[in-house]
Amino acid sequence: MNFSRLGRGEYLAVLGGLLLAVSLFLPWYETNPDNRNAMIDGVRGSATAFDAFPILRWLLLAAAVAPLILAWVILRDHQLSWPRGELTAVVGMVAIVLVLYVGLVDRPGTPSSQISLRIGWFVALIGCALIVTGGAMRAGSTERPRKPPGVL
Repeated sequence: MNFSRLGRGEYLAVLGGLLLAVSLFLPWYETNPDNRNAMIDGVRGSATAFDAFPILRWLLLAAAVAPLILAWVILRDHQLSWPRGELTAVVGMVAIVLVLYVGLVDRPGTPSSQISLRIGWFVALIGCALIVTGGAMRAGSTERPRKPPGVL
């Protein structure tokens, strides 16, 4: 394996994937200690994304693996029918939308106004942004093959 094939974009994306994976085990939410009715899944205090989301945790872990797959494809020089990094950037965009949704629109727990964001959510947001940036950098540096006129 030739690590000189990896560029700055792949290293950024892998860093973002690692940050996203680690963030799932950091506290994402915390209930208001002054409100005894504020709970996340019946529990008061802080909650990690791994505790709060039974399905989303696996989707975010899959998104965290995408940059590693991109690095593997580049290291092994696999041929793809799409520009390398494009799928990683799309996966990162989906992940960033999911993280923004569960942080700003629909926080877990009741009442949602008494649930505050913690460091894990911000780390996940940065990780997703790095995945998008790294994937887009790689996709932008890959030239698309030209097709002859009249071919779709």
